[in-house]
This record gives sequence, structure tokens and C-alpha cells, in this order.
Amino acid sequence: MADTDPHVAAWKDKNDGTKVIAADRYLEPFADSLRYRYSKYTEIKNAIAESEGGLDKFAQSYKSFGLHAVEGGVEYREWAPGAHAVSIFGDFNGWNRNSHQLTRGEFGIWTTTIPDNDDGSPAVPHGSKVKVCIVTPGGMHLDRNPAWATYLIQNQSTLLFDTVFWNPPKEQRYTWKHRKHASAPESLRIYECHVGMGSADPKVGTYDEFTDNILPRIKDLGYTAIQIMAIMEHAYYGSFGYHVTNFFAISSRSGTPEGLKRLIDTAHSMDLVVLMDVVHSHASSNSMDGINQFDGTDHQYFHEGERGRHSLWDSRLFNYGHWEVIRFLLSNLRWYMEEYHFDGFRFDGVTSMLYKHHGIQVQFSGNYKEYFGMHVDIDACVYAMLANDLVKELNPDSGITIAEDVSGMPTVCRPVSEGGLGFDYRLGMSVPDKWIELVSKEKDEAWNMGNIAFTLTNRRWNEATIGYAESHDQALVGDKTLAFWLMDAAMYTSMGLDQQSPVVERGIALHKMIRLISYALAGEAFLTFMGNEFGHPEWVDFPRAGNGFSYEKARRRWDLADNKGLRYGHMQLWEKLMHELENNHFFCRKSVHQYVVLAHDGDKVIAFEKGDRLLFVFNFHPTQSYTDYRIGTHWGGKYRVVADSDGTNVGGQGRVHWHVEHQTSNSPWQSRSHSLQLYLPSRTCQVYYCFELDSEAEAAAAKAAPAAAAETAKEVDGDAAVVKAKAAAAPTDTAAPDAAAKASAPKTTSA
Repeated sequence: MADTDPHVAAWKDKNDGTKVIAADRYLEPFADSLRYRYSKYTEIKNAIAESEGGLDKFAQSYKSFGLHAVEGGVEYREWAPGAHAVSIFGDFNGWNRNSHQLTRGEFGIWTTTIPDNDDGSPAVPHGSKVKVCIVTPGGMHLDRNPAWATYLIQNQSTLLFDTVFWNPPKEQRYTWKHRKHASAPESLRIYECHVGMGSADPKVGTYDEFTDNILPRIKDLGYTAIQIMAIMEHAYYGSFGYHVTNFFAISSRSGTPEGLKRLIDTAHSMDLVVLMDVVHSHASSNSMDGINQFDGTDHQYFHEGERGRHSLWDSRLFNYGHWEVIRFLLSNLRWYMEEYHFDGFRFDGVTSMLYKHHGIQVQFSGNYKEYFGMHVDIDACVYAMLANDLVKELNPDSGITIAEDVSGMPTVCRPVSEGGLGFDYRLGMSVPDKWIELVSKEKDEAWNMGNIAFTLTNRRWNEATIGYAESHDQALVGDKTLAFWLMDAAMYTSMGLDQQSPVVERGIALHKMIRLISYALAGEAFLTFMGNEFGHPEWVDFPRAGNGFSYEKARRRWDLADNKGLRYGHMQLWEKLMHELENNHFFCRKSVHQYVVLAHDGDKVIAFEKGDRLLFVFNFHPTQSYTDYRIGTHWGGKYRVVADSDGTNVGGQGRVHWHVEHQTSNSPWQSRSHSLQLYLPSRTCQVYYCFELDSEAEAAAAKAAPAAAAETAKEVDGDAAVVKAKAAAAPTDTAAPDAAAKASAPKTTSA
């Protein structure tokens, strides 16, 4: 069909950024916009090739900018075009702001080399603190951290962050033991995590603790990737890592660079893909610790004036059209891939990047005019295309990129070669919002099945989406985890296995159903935030003045899941069984079969086909169970249960018999060619696997028929041969036939 479609034929071979139109005819009116966007991308990429030797070399600028140990000393290079003078000072020179001046070069790039001491020892030893002093044309002296600083620690006296020159001797450096990058998993299942929150104790967790205690849990659950938040240094811990101050530095609260390297290396040894939550959409407005007003101007890395400020986030917005900003951000990606072996990235705040209005007070309806025009930041689009090019070039296998975009912009997850932005996945952000809306505002008997099914499947058909029931966003202070919305205060008093609570029983039943239907129907990959797999109670709240700087809500209560006397273990086991199901019978991957058979609001039943001959059935009705409930299916054959939220092993009532085989009838039903009649207990879900198609059974029977006939013939021939052999072996009888007959006749007696 596609080969003969004149629309497809007209666009499928284009190389000017309009190839994406072949798969989506609604893009055709915006061909000029796509063409212009792609032309700007090729223009910048060609300019980088001509001036910098190509994208690969351009993104290695971290090797020359910042502080580096070189032969005979330490070299420092910084871009500060608005500065009148620049000097470096710190422990190495007694904090003298005047003794080590930098020399200004072309494009406002300043450099100096600090020679080793006369005895050959380094002038700037490993672990020593340094700062840079910027003198403005007006004579102001501004103490700053180098923009390319790779490690900082907080000064407990001033509470400001100081750059630490990280250059450990060889014996103190981490030695990589495993491959640089993980292999791409067949099924992408992401465990969103925060190292600082990873501790069960009310404190900041460390990289080493996470490596030893949490990574094994993640692997055992069945996740195939981790997405680590808050890696880039952020002066304010309560920002969850999203107000980045120092882009090339890892958060020192959780340990050293060597500790993070060990974490990632260990994850790779477990075949876990490691993704980094990267923040290139904005930066902290903190100029004392970060890069805001680094050279004294308002517009060095960011747009000038109001355009350079996010009114809701109180942060600075990058100027993606500036050459040195592109250098800084692309090098930032490569730094984390090369130095720390991150495999890929989840790009935060992509909606804010793509539009000049940043999505503020904008309701996206899906009208394509919302995605093209003067309100789109073409420079940001070009940067995203270059960034995706770079990641794929460095790690073609598992260099996964994810866009946090709420707008639904078409082409975000199409290849750059087609004219797309090049991301692999986008987050299905409407799904968790829908669940929070339902559990917080409506009784479950009022939930609309059609609306749920629509929300779960409402995504672009040719762009991959990550489905999820909840992430960190839903648990932030002011909101609650899904489990806490469902069970609230009962989680404090009624989670014991020996306790009866209708609130808890309802909550756990719906928690299991919500997670599975989101997993199976909301995307081509799945994500959860750490702890939510076992129904973590309460919410997330980082230490701040408003809570007495408490870490109580900034940790994970792993002890709840591990306590065999509590029901949290049932939810955790259900999570593990869901992943085992996906391993055995794929359903959450790209390009797999999906068909919603029914979403019956009166019965509160949703059923759909997915993946490897699986039929998912959800009965959300709070009280009504159904006997012999007929459901249409594409696959005619024999079915058996392969997942059951009502199983006693996961805290259910065990109302479904797992050993029963179900045979379809050939009666068409619900626009499907076959149908099954099933028992659907209330507030439960089951997954049925068609383990033998009717056609397979018929083929097996046809194949077996000749063999069976041959076996029967063989048995008949064998019996005849036995008779003949017995006759041949009998002794010769000389008596008359009738005498012989008489001799063999039965004996009788007479009265």
C-alpha cells in the first residue's frame, strides 16, 4: 500500500528535512517550516565541520577548557567575553587574586599556565580549592567558579561552593572493569532514581551505598535501565537537581567522581543501561556558585533580558544560537559519556526549550499550527538535532535519548535524517496526570473506561513513548504517591498481613491494576520512580526551612518492602512478576501488536490484545464479578493465565484457577474473529496467553495423522506376524481334524 500511495512516493526520498511528511500527511502544510529547520541544522553542522574539525572534535572542548594538568604545570582556559580582566586564585597562591592573571585571546577566550613548583611538585595539587576572579569593565571584582569545573564542595563557613581541582594520582583513580557502554535491551524498563534519596536513613545517600545496596534490588526487580537524577552539581538540594549550577561537576553530596564511576561500571556489569537526567533547558540563576552572569554580563550563556529568564522556575534560559553555548552543551554531553560512561540521556524541560513561550500558560490541543511558526525556537531545535547526532555517533547501540515534552510536537522522536529532532522516546506525561486526577477526585465506580483507554493510547503512532503510572513529579511535596492517594492514613495502621482493611485491600488492588495497564498500554517502554514499585507511602520533600531541614521525606523506606509481615511485599512481587511476564511474552516494545477490544463503561471492563499473543483483561468494577464474560480476540486457540493480580501470592483472593485451559469459539465478537468466555473477579486483572493457535493444533494433527496411520499399520502387521509365527512353531498333530476339534472342545458334565 505504501509503495503505491502517491503521498508516500512524493516524500519518502526527500533529503531536505521533509521526509517525515511521508508518514504523516498532516505535516505537508508545514513543509517549508521543516525545510527551514533542517537547513539551519545543516548550516550549523557544516560550519562546525569547517571551523572546528567536525562535531566529534567540537564536543571534546572539555579537554581544553577548564583546569587541566599538562606537562610542566596546570593550564586554565575560560570563555569570558564580557570580562575586562580574569585571574585564578586559591589554595595554591594563598588566595591572591592578582598574582595569576589570564591572557585574553580571540573570541574572548582567556588562558594561562601555572607552572609546577621548582621541586617538580604540582603548583595546584589534587584536591586543592580554586576560584576565578572576573573584573568587569566597570571595575567590579566577581569571584566565580570556573564554568567547566568538574568537582566542587560546599564551604561550611560561607555555604558557597568552591571548585576543587580533581586530579587524583593513578593509584587513587577508579579502574574500569567492564565494557564502556551497555547493550541496548529488547525491552526498555527504566528505574528512575536519586542517589541522595537512596538511603533508608534520613540523610544524603552516597554513590557507594547506592552501588552496594540499591543496584542489586533494581536488577532483581527486572528493570533494564536506570535513569539517575540530580547528577549535575546543584547548590540547592531541594531543587531535585533541576537548578544546575555547575554543569561538568557531579554532585559532591553523594561522594567523589570515582564513586560515581564505580556505580556506573557496576550497573553495566548487571547489563543495566545507565541514563542521565540532563538539564540543558535552563540553569540556576545563582551567580555566586554557577554560570549565571559569569563574566558580569546578563547575556553570556543566556538570552538577554526577559527572554533569558523563566518566570515560573526563576532560572536562566540558554541562547542555543550562540556558538560557544553550543560548544559548552555538546561538550557537556560528551564529557559524561566519555568520563563517566553514561549510555544516554533523559533531556529535562524539552517543552521549555522548543518554544519561545516555554509552554507557560499554553494549552496544547494537538493542532499542528501550535508546533510550527515564529513561536518555535529554531535554535533550540537545531541544538537538539546536533545533540542527538552526537549521542548516536558516540554510542550507536544504547545511546538512548528521551525528551520530556508535554506539547506533543510531531517529529520530536523521528530521525534527524528524516527531518525530526532525533530523540528515541518521549515521556507519556498525560498518563500519570490522569491517574492522579482519578484517584484524587473521583470514586473508582465513576471512572470512565473509555476515557482511560483513550488517555493510555493517545500518542503519536510512529514516535515511541515511555508509559508510566507515576514518576518523581507526582510524589513531590504538595502531592502524594499513587499508593498514598489510594490508601492515605490506612498505610500507617493497616498494612499488616494479619490486618483487615477495606481501604488497603481496595488500594492495593487498584495499585496493581493501574501499574500493569500503564505498563502494557501506555507506551513502548516503561518507567517508575524508585520505591513506587512497592507502593511507597507519603510524598517527597527535601530538607528546607519549611520542614526544619528534615531528611525524613527525602529517603526511601526499603524496610517496608523487606518486612515479610507487611503487604508492601505483595506489591513489590507483583512488580517483579510483571517484568517476568514481559521477558517471557513480550508486550512493551516498539512495533508490537496492540488492539483495544473493549472499554465497557457500564461493566467497568477494559480488554486489549498486545504483543506475543497476550490478552489483557481488567475489571475495574468495585463489586461486580462476571462469570462467562465473553471477550473477542484475534487469536483463536487455547489460552492459559500467565498473570493474575488476584493471585494469593500477591495478596489477592485466588478466585481465578490458573490450571484451567480456555478454548476460543469461532463466534465473532467485538469485531474480532474469535471469542473467549472468562471469569472476571471484581477489581482484578488477568493476562491470558494463547499458547496454541487453532491453526497450530490443526497443523500438528495433520502432521501426526500419517505417523499415527503408519503406527497403526505397523501394529496390525505385527499382530499378523505374531499369529503366523505361533502357527509355525506349533507341534504337528496326526489326529483327525474332528478328533483334534473334540480334544480341544470344552468339557461338559451331565446330571
